[in-house]
Amino acid sequence: MANVVIVGAGYAGMLTATGLDRMGEPFTLINKNPYHYLTTLLHEAAGGRGDPMNYTVPIRQLLKKPSSRFVQDEVVKLDRDRRTVVGRHGEYPFDWLVVGVGWVPEYFGIPGLAEHSLVLRDIDTAIQIREHIEAQFASYLQDPNPSRLRIVIGGAGLTGIELLGELVDWIPELCTKYGVRRDEVTLLNIEAMPTILPQVSPELRDVAARTLTEKGAQLRTNTKIVQVTEGVVHLDGGEQVHAATIIWTGGVRAHPLLSEAGFTVDRRGRAKVDAYLRSVDDERVFVGGDAAWFEDEAGKPLPPTAQVATQMGHCLAENVSSAVHGHALKPFRASLKGTLASLGREVGVGNIGKLALKGAVASLAKEATKVKYLWELGGLRLTADKTGELVHIT
Repeated sequence: MANVVIVGAGYAGMLTATGLDRMGEPFTLINKNPYHYLTTLLHEAAGGRGDPMNYTVPIRQLLKKPSSRFVQDEVVKLDRDRRTVVGRHGEYPFDWLVVGVGWVPEYFGIPGLAEHSLVLRDIDTAIQIREHIEAQFASYLQDPNPSRLRIVIGGAGLTGIELLGELVDWIPELCTKYGVRRDEVTLLNIEAMPTILPQVSPELRDVAARTLTEKGAQLRTNTKIVQVTEGVVHLDGGEQVHAATIIWTGGVRAHPLLSEAGFTVDRRGRAKVDAYLRSVDDERVFVGGDAAWFEDEAGKPLPPTAQVATQMGHCLAENVSSAVHGHALKPFRASLKGTLASLGREVGVGNIGKLALKGAVASLAKEATKVKYLWELGGLRLTADKTGELVHIT
């Protein structure tokens, strides 16, 4: 029996696992945490919408077959020579390997940024951000330093803007709870590029900017962060912004496990794959999600999005099973539907095909993507259970 190992339970890894599980194809899934979390909703978990653990699903709940094995371990090395995955608590030999290890923050060499900022990358960091912000409000009346109520988010891509929208809706609740005036709170987004949300059409960027500023957020584009020291963001030109909460969302790169294992990687550390999502360096290693460098027919790399990772997961399950049994593999073809961004709990913007959506309609479309993904992941029961939890806290 072939030994199939999947590393990482993100979107690509988890859908590979559930796909193989439905086929009855034996495999071992290795993941640091006992749960799969909804990465595209981390801004909600960080921004006060109920229990953050509602955004997780226990992995063992998703795997039904006795031949589907889950191991909770943190992978520290991919040993290609020995065909072994090395974890902190054990080693796992493989005949076929699927790597879906996701991303780590990209700090672009900005001094002090890694040491003095928070990042939103998983459930633990979502809880950290949430608790940190509330602690600043809780202590403000005893120590009314204006920087305690100043929140800076670096980066105006999808993660930064969705987090900004979530926080601008949460802040009035915190003000009421802790007896703080809203005008004492500053919520500032800083972006080095000329515009926010490059993933959506220009007219929707304007809608997003107007919506967020009307809610009380401040947006500064064409503004570079050149250094971060404790509690201080240093901007190009010498300006300093003092803030007790500094959150970085301005860049990601693939997990260093790939480059350390000697795979051919791009400038973001993603391992190059062929048309079937196999590593170009090793035909027994498949790579998916944010870890994969896949070029479309025009030679353009696909973006590291949950949409792409989900589609890769379905293809990976089929191709791994085919590879095990010596059948022909299926070329991966992405179908990019568009991008939706929430701007808080009731409004959003986004493009779906040629449609430009905004306001409540875009927000409802975003909610529909949650339901669609839950259905793909776990079918009717999971969709009903998790949708109930998420609707309750929305």
